[in-house]
Amino acid sequence: MKYFIIAGEASGDLHGSNLIRGIKSTDPGSEIECWGGDMMREAGGKLVKHYKEGAVMGFVEVLLKLGTIFRNLKRCKRDILEYKPDVLILIDYPGFNIKIAKFAHKNGIPVFYYIAPKVWAWKEGRIKKIRKYVDRLFIIFPFEIEYFRRHGIEALYNGNPLLDSTATYRFSSESRAEFCKRHGLDEKRKIIALLAGSRKSEIGYLLPRMARLAPQYAEYQFLLAAAPSIEDSLYEKILSRHKVENITVVRNETYPILRHSSAAIISSGTASLEAAIIGTPQVVCYGGNEISYMIARAVVRLNYISLANLILDKHIFKELIQHDCTVENIACELDRLLTDENYIAAMKADYAKVREILGGEGASEKVARSMMDEYKKIKGK
Repeated sequence: MKYFIIAGEASGDLHGSNLIRGIKSTDPGSEIECWGGDMMREAGGKLVKHYKEGAVMGFVEVLLKLGTIFRNLKRCKRDILEYKPDVLILIDYPGFNIKIAKFAHKNGIPVFYYIAPKVWAWKEGRIKKIRKYVDRLFIIFPFEIEYFRRHGIEALYNGNPLLDSTATYRFSSESRAEFCKRHGLDEKRKIIALLAGSRKSEIGYLLPRMARLAPQYAEYQFLLAAAPSIEDSLYEKILSRHKVENITVVRNETYPILRHSSAAIISSGTASLEAAIIGTPQVVCYGGNEISYMIARAVVRLNYISLANLILDKHIFKELIQHDCTVENIACELDRLLTDENYIAAMKADYAKVREILGGEGASEKVARSMMDEYKKIKGK
């Protein structure tokens, strides 16, 4: 079979890479072209366009990039028609992918949506388009099953692929001593993980706050997990401006960093759930353009912004959003994460509940197999 897969950001690239491996395992003769990132290419997909050329987040930011977005839509449609895939697989990224779903549907190409748009949080009107243009919806959170069923969509749940991604690192044989030696770190000093996001706007907002925080914790070592699509120069520019000496930028080792850290300061998103699965105590931070924030606050219908908190429907860990995302507030929460043993134990107990709800490993291969089965049903084979 020929597959065309579209992912528009770092988390989609991760999930897409796992899915590609699953497809290669269940359909050895498969051909895969993709709009995605380095991980999807390394997994065996032929990368047509990299997501870093068009990734954008925020209402105002999207308006400023409309020209680029329209050009990307036009090119993506052309690529799909030229490739003639048996099935189109869309991964999250709804602003772009729902438009592509409509296009593919009109051109008779079966559309599979993997990792549903978070319509339960905002823009619920997108459900009508999903119902109309998407042939099969594959979800990664069990609480979504009943939600979509209420809206007339029988979504398919096969587990959460992050359990596959993190499994190797959770049970890695590399000791903390070996990890520290490899990175020139002091084994006796605690490590604090910094995950500032995967988009320039996120990093521009959060990293300066992290940099101003670091001198207060001179006895600790900070490891900043670099995002795959962000060049080193951006990190260097921000850190040099604040003259920080105890922050080290490390690339392509997010999971080992989380595993060997005593605490983590994390931008909201997939990374927060990854930290929960790995077991790292964390505080989630979010902020950006003030206008975008005000619009989001008006339309988003959630009590929490972090997936782990959503799954248990409680504050497992603190979320510091926009005006609450100050150096002082981050420091206050970080102190608890480093010293309050009861707080840490309760958080880790809730992490265990999250892992149990998400299910076991092997989700990516199960999804790939399910996709093949559903394709056969659609084609009457």
